[in-house]
Amino acid sequence: MRYDSHPDPLTGVLIASVILLLWVVSLGALLWVDIGQHNLLWVLPAVLGRIYIQTGLFILAHDAIHGVVIPSDRRLDQGVGRLAVTLYALLPYEKLALNHWKHHRYPGQAKDPDFHNGTDRSFFFWYWKFMDGYINGREKVVMLFKIAAIVLVASVGFHIVFANLFLFWLLPIALSSMQLFFFGTYLPHGSETAGCDHHAVSSNYPLLLSLLTCYHFGYHWEHHEYPDLPWYNLPSVRQHQ
Repeated sequence: MRYDSHPDPLTGVLIASVILLLWVVSLGALLWVDIGQHNLLWVLPAVLGRIYIQTGLFILAHDAIHGVVIPSDRRLDQGVGRLAVTLYALLPYEKLALNHWKHHRYPGQAKDPDFHNGTDRSFFFWYWKFMDGYINGREKVVMLFKIAAIVLVASVGFHIVFANLFLFWLLPIALSSMQLFFFGTYLPHGSETAGCDHHAVSSNYPLLLSLLTCYHFGYHWEHHEYPDLPWYNLPSVRQHQ
């Protein structure tokens, strides 16, 4: 069965706008909250919400790499991707795009930057190798300096409490990266029984759980089979398999 590879550009613009707006508004609101003046029971769902929105930024950048956020305007599409990945974790968009296309070209092979070493598939070893492949030593240092500068300006210039910065900005970045790796690499590409050229399997999560876990990124066989479909159209493929 074939699927429409030209998604509605208005849908992509709307979804991108919602994710970006939610990220800005939620971060702006939570950075200024006096945690000590509120019941701490709300902190956990607030952090979880921030992690989910943070992950949405990466999904947005990923779709921009595939040219499906604003397919009618490639330059604007790439601009959205650069903005999303910068807000996500100050990452270099061009390198991310290059590595991701290598992943699609050489899935499950030595040239695949997402590939484990062939023997040790433990979560944290593979996660470290995965992150190291996308951010080299120099880039890590530059990123740390940028983060330190942002924290300093926010703390000294805007009097934002470090606890807020940690809970609602820094922690969601770290945990979101683990979420993306777990549902988008570790589970779908860790199987030895994937009987297809791209060595990917999909989760069997129902629609709502798939959306909540990682924006349907767990439908990974479908993504590799139809890389020109945006994330929100992957369930339509899954339902017809």
